[in-house]
Amino acid sequence: MADLVSHEPATGAELWRDAIGDAEAEVAVARAHWSHWAARPLAYRVETLRRFANTVRQRHEAFADLIARETGKPLWEARTEVDSVIAKVDISVAAYAERTAQRRMDAPMGARQALRHKPHGVLAVLGPYNFPAHLPNGHIVPALVAGNAVVFKPSEKTPASGAFLVDCFHAAGVPREVLRLLIGGPAEGKALAASAGIDGLLFTGAARTGLALSRQFASTPEKMLALEMGGNNPIVVWDTPDVHAAASLVVQSAFTSAGQRCTAARRLIVNAAVADPLIAAVDALAGRLIVGAPHDDPAPFMGPVIDNATADHLTESFLQLLMRGGRPLRHLARAQDDRPFVGPALIDMSGVADRPDVELFGPILQVVRVDDFDAAIVEANATRYGLSASLVSQTPQLYDRFWANVRAGIVNWNRPTNGASSAMPFGGIGWSGNHRPSAYYAADYCAYPVASNEADQARAVIGIGLRDA
Repeated sequence: MADLVSHEPATGAELWRDAIGDAEAEVAVARAHWSHWAARPLAYRVETLRRFANTVRQRHEAFADLIARETGKPLWEARTEVDSVIAKVDISVAAYAERTAQRRMDAPMGARQALRHKPHGVLAVLGPYNFPAHLPNGHIVPALVAGNAVVFKPSEKTPASGAFLVDCFHAAGVPREVLRLLIGGPAEGKALAASAGIDGLLFTGAARTGLALSRQFASTPEKMLALEMGGNNPIVVWDTPDVHAAASLVVQSAFTSAGQRCTAARRLIVNAAVADPLIAAVDALAGRLIVGAPHDDPAPFMGPVIDNATADHLTESFLQLLMRGGRPLRHLARAQDDRPFVGPALIDMSGVADRPDVELFGPILQVVRVDDFDAAIVEANATRYGLSASLVSQTPQLYDRFWANVRAGIVNWNRPTNGASSAMPFGGIGWSGNHRPSAYYAADYCAYPVASNEADQARAVIGIGLRDA
């Protein structure tokens, strides 16, 4: 059987390899054992997952090192990802208690009404490469808390991080039969999504794949489908006395993780009256950003993008923006032709009438100048996506208008577009998701509610509509 090989983006060195798995075989194992896990008391499942958090804590540095090498992200950022993996357990336990709590109420005639929740059964999880531990973990932990079994296929670009994550679960006592690891590429992902043995699929990734899954699952309404997709996110800068602080928020939004976040700012919409000094400050700060390998000293702000194919695509996309009439403010630069180190790029698209509504998953920020705040809101909403949006302004009334009129699942004020809290729901509208927000609300799609009307003994008569006996 063929192997799947993972390489370090920063060096090209082989990092990891393992045999490609069989989707149906993994689903069959999970299907045969999920009910045993579901039958365990909630306290048992919670305690097992708390041991998982401790296991990750003990392996923190090794896990962070692996994530950094496999994704190319700086080591400091990989460490924050491992921190998020650990924190997810307590957050998921609290969310399950709040979102899926049991309730009982008295009903007429000595009866009672009860609300409880059941797991779906076997849930498939498809993970992305940009946060190969944190994002799939955000599905896996609440799914296991609820009593489901999980078949997890990590991105083919970051399988080693996914395998490490699963090994931590198993080491903590999550049964191997209940959490299955499927190694493979797009073919294995498609096979897993098409398996008759799954009861739902939890997906984080590109909109194109999410749309295909939505069409596929339209004929199987009995299966849960939770889609967490991307965004063409706007950051609007309007009236701020501190241009340098505003520029820092823009740079954090657009270039953290080399722009490889679904919440990254793709469009800077700026008041024309303050545009020149702000753009100059953003450009100056972008020019100071260190782009380097994960373990470099001094630590880089951003590492490479995930692979050379992605870097080539971003280069082509920047050229296409130029051909449409964009004015380059900072060109997309590659330090090495054979490695995917890509510097931050700025391009003014204000004069381009037909701006493409695409998610360029990398460090490219498009600038659009507008003359009034209504135009800024219209421009912010000029997208099929609706994940994240941010306003930089000193006027609360403008934020009230922004919040009320911008279409996005995350709307921030004087904060970056990214860095969402796992203690809040995370999701978007339009092409950014299918109204199944994750993070704190993941409990909603990992268990389904069961309403019961109950009495200790049967009491019933028919008092109308009967012939005489």
